[in-house]
Amino acid sequence: MRCAFVRTTGCNLRCTWCDTPQAFYGGTRMSRDEVLAAALALDTPLVEVTGGEPLLQPAVFPLLSALCDAGRTVLVETSGEADVSKVDPRVHKIMDLKAPGSGESRRNRWSNLEHIGPRDELKIVLADRTDYEWARDVIRERGLSERTPHLLLSTVFGKLAARDVVAWVVEDKLPVRVQLQMHKYIWEPDAQGV
Repeated sequence: MRCAFVRTTGCNLRCTWCDTPQAFYGGTRMSRDEVLAAALALDTPLVEVTGGEPLLQPAVFPLLSALCDAGRTVLVETSGEADVSKVDPRVHKIMDLKAPGSGESRRNRWSNLEHIGPRDELKIVLADRTDYEWARDVIRERGLSERTPHLLLSTVFGKLAARDVVAWVVEDKLPVRVQLQMHKYIWEPDAQGV
């Protein structure tokens, strides 16, 4: 499905494996209405707002609602550190939980889980076996599969083999999907704007 991506600038986290450092400071300053017009002009049924961390910007909340009002299916991808309670309920949340290998696991806002429903996604990026075991334990202890069936494990590209994670998931009968960053396989891993 065709999807328009809106990438915001700014992030208050510094994950050890971050693959989007250009989102810390780069970009072009645009008003909410300019972003809305540009996203709608692409005429896609799906719009994903990502970052950086989009929820740090107050104007993103009315932007998300305006995209929904325009009839788009809207996704917002968030680090899980920012408060998701103010996100329009029509928006699909894709929320990270930061594993220890990220260097930012202390920043997980666990209260955000109260605002995750069946159509939202929870994603955990894994750097190693320790991260996997942390994710497995969090999924089980916090009953995450009862909140949403959309539990995703992703690997740090070039650091942890997806086939290893698949083997661990099968062995543990963990109710998750293993997600690959397909753009890193289709294009060069460091390609931007694809």
